[in-house]
Amino acid sequence: MEHLIRVQNDYDRQVLAWLRTRIGDAALQSAAVRLAGARKPYLSTICRSLGIRPPTRREFAQEAAHTHRAVGEQYLARIRAILAAPAGAVR
Repeated sequence: MEHLIRVQNDYDRQVLAWLRTRIGDAALQSAAVRLAGARKPYLSTICRSLGIRPPTRREFAQEAAHTHRAVGEQYLARIRAILAAPAGAVR
């Protein structure tokens, strides 16, 4: 999709991934082609034309922190299970 839309940084990549899950590739491609002039449109231009406001950088960071915390809790639960099991019972 980056061949149709101007993506300049990690935040743009996050917004692009978010848009792809929210509206789908076909709608995003259609908007990009419609807005493309001599150059690729900026992602912010596409969002404005669709009337969509993407999450902020802070919201993306909070979501990532929540995901990392959940994964960490799963690993800790597994470690606790291994430590609580009798010797040789868990592989």
